[in-house]
Amino acid sequence: MTILVDMDDVMEQLLKALVNRANKRFHRNASVDDVTDWSIVCAFPGIAKQQVLDFMREADFWETVEPVPGAAEALRHFLDEGHEVYVVTATEYEHVAEKMKGVLFRYFPFLSWDHVIVTGRKQMIRGDVLIDDGVHNLEGGEYKKILVTAPYNKDYDAEANGMIRVHGWDEIVRIIDGMAEA
Repeated sequence: MTILVDMDDVMEQLLKALVNRANKRFHRNASVDDVTDWSIVCAFPGIAKQQVLDFMREADFWETVEPVPGAAEALRHFLDEGHEVYVVTATEYEHVAEKMKGVLFRYFPFLSWDHVIVTGRKQMIRGDVLIDDGVHNLEGGEYKKILVTAPYNKDYDAEANGMIRVHGWDEIVRIIDGMAEA
């Protein structure tokens, strides 16, 4: 199978790193669970979205982003099973090199640039399955859709929209292993 995987908040904990940095910078006490909308600023009233997103331009930011538990093991498992794995990210081009160096190649050393696709339109990419936390990336795509639960998508009716909702990598592995057997 060809498995497409989003990076932010699927493979690595971008939102957690942004919230932590915003809390320190703006003397707030927000949590990841406070981000109930796709825009992080809902958890930081009075702060402009760009002020938070600009953290990704800071030299040390990507070293603060940690992997999602179980992601590396699951992706390694998929490769060992003979599947093709591609990281499909909508990362802005000016962040790509630092993000890949600071996060992807650091925590997922078995992946290379050959496994990275940068696009703002994930529906244009072909694969058997897309694992993503953004419903806008899953809607309209021609692949099986796995929605990773996050505070900003928890009220979305995944099943009614042809998606499989998951809460972690153990579920993802079971689902994809089941698809491969079928």
